[in-house]
Amino acid sequence: MKIARGPLFLVIAAVAVGALSVIALRPRPVPVEIGTVHVGPLQTAEEDQAETRSHDRYVVAAPVAGRLLRVLLRDGDTVVKGQAVATLAPVPLSAREREEATSRVDAAAASERGAQAQLNRALEDLAHARRENERLQALVPQRLASEQALDQARTAVATLGLEVTAARHRAKSAAAELRGARAALSALGEAHSGGATLVTLHAPAAGRVLRVLEPSERVIPSGTPILTIGDLAHLEVVMEMLSSQAVRVAPGMPALLLGWGGDHPLRARVRRVEPYGFTKISALGVEEKRTNVILDFVDSPGSLGDGYRVIARIITWSSPHVLQAPLSAIFRCGSDWCVFVIDRGRARLRRIRIGHRSDEAVEILSGLEQGEKVIEHPPNELIDGSRVAVQP
Repeated sequence: MKIARGPLFLVIAAVAVGALSVIALRPRPVPVEIGTVHVGPLQTAEEDQAETRSHDRYVVAAPVAGRLLRVLLRDGDTVVKGQAVATLAPVPLSAREREEATSRVDAAAASERGAQAQLNRALEDLAHARRENERLQALVPQRLASEQALDQARTAVATLGLEVTAARHRAKSAAAELRGARAALSALGEAHSGGATLVTLHAPAAGRVLRVLEPSERVIPSGTPILTIGDLAHLEVVMEMLSSQAVRVAPGMPALLLGWGGDHPLRARVRRVEPYGFTKISALGVEEKRTNVILDFVDSPGSLGDGYRVIARIITWSSPHVLQAPLSAIFRCGSDWCVFVIDRGRARLRRIRIGHRSDEAVEILSGLEQGEKVIEHPPNELIDGSRVAVQP
């Protein structure tokens, strides 16, 4: 039986047109970028701008009202302890001013006693931490204590050692202030009785002149700062951190100093998180609660000076082996975190649990396996089951 060619051709043409229509109406694959779930090192950090400062600044101020002679020192000049740095011709004192000078001596003496007490306490804490470290070193080989406890003890010894150093400098500074106050009171007595006409101000410690505040000759009131002296060989870093970030920082945490002008980051360590917060207005006019975080240099500060700008990055957590995925691949789906996983050319929505996060990666607690491919920056039109085309 023969079939007419005309009708057969029409049937074939209709089938072809239908197939082409299906192909044409079929959704095109969504172009996507992919990342790989892998195991590797991961760390979290808090980063903000900071500045360097001399660990101990000494402000040389006028002990009495009088005519300040021209200061010959300049910013950056080196001075030694006891060197004459300024000369003042005092005016006659009243009984009230003499009482004020005596009160300054009493206040300096009290500050010196307090600084010495803090030093003694820091020495006792350091001795206790060393004994605890030695005890744990003996217990760890017997598996009676954990390695983590031993690491914490070592960190405590290092941190308290820095606190002892800081306390010694505070005690030294307080003692210098006491000697200066007593010398000023003695000179005032001589000036008031006519035994002396000039008061010479001396450097309380060796270092460099950070800034001359009153270089010219003029009459100044009592207490006017004349110049500031600091030791650039003993710098620290002050980081004004948001209080919501500072709660995640603890003494002993490692840090990196970036953007200081060198070709490599400098290592530092957190010494203290100050216990008080202050209000600061941001560049956008928003009130922010901040607190000071103090860091000590581990590497040499090199050519850095007082008040230099750096970027401090404090490492708050780290691990060498973490299952992780690109941070750009995760997104919120309701109250959960989700990703799109590529399965046989299609995007499959999967809910996951995450842990620590860095600027580029996130710790995966459950929901993904090592080696799986996830979609980074998923487009808005992507849904579960969409066909995808991986971009090179």
